[in-house]
Amino acid sequence: MLNTEATFNLRLWTVEEYHRMAETGILDFSERVELLEGKIIWMSAKGTAHRSAVGRTDRLLQSLLSNTAWVSIQDPITLNNRSEPEPDIAVVQIDPLDYADHHPTPNEVYLIIEVADSSLKFDCETKCKAYAQAGIFDYWVLDVLNRELYVFREPNKDGYQSKVILREDKTISPLQFPNIQIQVLEMLPPVVTK
Repeated sequence: MLNTEATFNLRLWTVEEYHRMAETGILDFSERVELLEGKIIWMSAKGTAHRSAVGRTDRLLQSLLSNTAWVSIQDPITLNNRSEPEPDIAVVQIDPLDYADHHPTPNEVYLIIEVADSSLKFDCETKCKAYAQAGIFDYWVLDVLNRELYVFREPNKDGYQSKVILREDKTISPLQFPNIQIQVLEMLPPVVTK
């Protein structure tokens, strides 16, 4: 009888090896990939709703946070030795060198927001677990299709202990900026009526 449940050993990559692959041309800079838990992941194509939500959220956060934090759009953050995702939005500490010598690390990240049009399950499960294990205290997933915001807080090694789903008419404050009120609707693309 043939055993159909084979176990495979995967070769996991480090951040350093991932960078070397890009530097030597094994990975092309035009490829939309990111390193997560040692695996090189193809990123989803950006739809118009996704692009709109990222742009709206960027402008909103830039205006609300002005000189108190840096809003980074689709740039790498280094979670650990095996994960360097490129979240849609990362609100990070202002760095005097503008992160010229490193990518932001978890202790420099205030908030991460992923925008989901086709990636909701991946963002709420795989990425969610990686961000929690790295100690990202405030992680949001903006679901542009259902017009909701998933808010994940209280990270530990098993994931986030707190998960709240807010409808578009609700407001929220980032943990590190409790005086700022953001209405979920302000981050979502406008509803187009035909």
